[in-house]
Amino acid sequence: MIKKSSIIRGMTIFLSFLLFSIAHGYGINGGKGLTHVKSAWNLKAGYLTLSSKSYSFGKTNKNPPVAYWDIQSAISLNLGISDHIELAISPVIYQDTHKGEKGYNIPDDLFVGLKFGSYLIRGSSLTWGVSLDTRLPTGKYHNLFFEPYSAGKVAWGFTGMLSYSRDPQFPGESITVDFNFGYLNHNDIGQKLTGSSDDPFAVSFVTQELRYAIGMKIPSAKFNFSFEIFGNGFIQKPPVTAYGYEYHQYLTPAISYQPYNWLSISVGADFRLSPDIDETSYLYVGRPVPEDFPNYPGWRVHFGFKIIILPLKTYKSSDKDILIKRAESRNKLFEQIIKEQRESESAEEELDTIKTERTKVEKELERLRRILEADQKKKEPDEKKKKQEPPP
Repeated sequence: MIKKSSIIRGMTIFLSFLLFSIAHGYGINGGKGLTHVKSAWNLKAGYLTLSSKSYSFGKTNKNPPVAYWDIQSAISLNLGISDHIELAISPVIYQDTHKGEKGYNIPDDLFVGLKFGSYLIRGSSLTWGVSLDTRLPTGKYHNLFFEPYSAGKVAWGFTGMLSYSRDPQFPGESITVDFNFGYLNHNDIGQKLTGSSDDPFAVSFVTQELRYAIGMKIPSAKFNFSFEIFGNGFIQKPPVTAYGYEYHQYLTPAISYQPYNWLSISVGADFRLSPDIDETSYLYVGRPVPEDFPNYPGWRVHFGFKIIILPLKTYKSSDKDILIKRAESRNKLFEQIIKEQRESESAEEELDTIKTERTKVEKELERLRRILEADQKKKEPDEKKKKQEPPP
């Protein structure tokens, strides 16, 4: 009988070869993290989440009379394969293109990703990870107004993630800071971006860019407040017929509300910080483009939600239940560590592991104590009322 660990190891190797590419798209971030910034923390093994995000931008012009909209809707399914490996499948369902008869892609491109994360740097409050994703050109039209550059080819690269939390064991309960830095290769040699037969420009050198993002989250009981800055810089630019020819940088304030353990809702907006410079050539666009139209929106608003589908116990468990189960599981872990320590020559390393686990237990017991005290305070008024009520 094949062991579960062997199956997981085989899946990891297979997916690593299959997805050895990354296009860190800013369309949707379905895992842990913020609107655009990925977190180095992973979903735990067995967790499955469904995320959805939509954003919109509109601009009109009087002379010539023209109106442009940029609306995108996407979803993301994220699965925790193990505590350090997470799989993401993120199709863009709708994307305005301003091309063709309909002027939109249904569906647009598909993002598939593999993330290795939740690696705590011992002795610090930092956690690191690496994200491997690929952008598959499943949409009909590419090289779009108001969108980051895309050429209709399979793009690849990598993104490194570093996250800070005052309490890495419970990052959702304290201020966190996430930093991303990645490389993106568009694999676009020979592409003509406008689709016009008269277009003399084709991609002569592979378009390459660096992407960066940094974000901070400030949590509270039900609401989380966040601020992000993200952008890009080209190592090798595309031809001048690319609508995303210039670099861009945005500031994103957002707020999320979590009414239940399994549901969170978020709203926010992107505000462009980079200058309004347009160096694109519009000779082969095929429709009038006002001179004051930027390549990237000056603003856009977005809305999204995230649902935890699995495990089902999430719908029933409270923080108190989770902490009690953790405390019970720690006993078995301590017994195993002590047993291995007696049989091992590296006693000092094993003792460090015990100290680390002891610190985790102390923090969890403190959280459990606070929850139990809060429950007791809620019960006291009810007990006083019962005592004060006259007997029937």
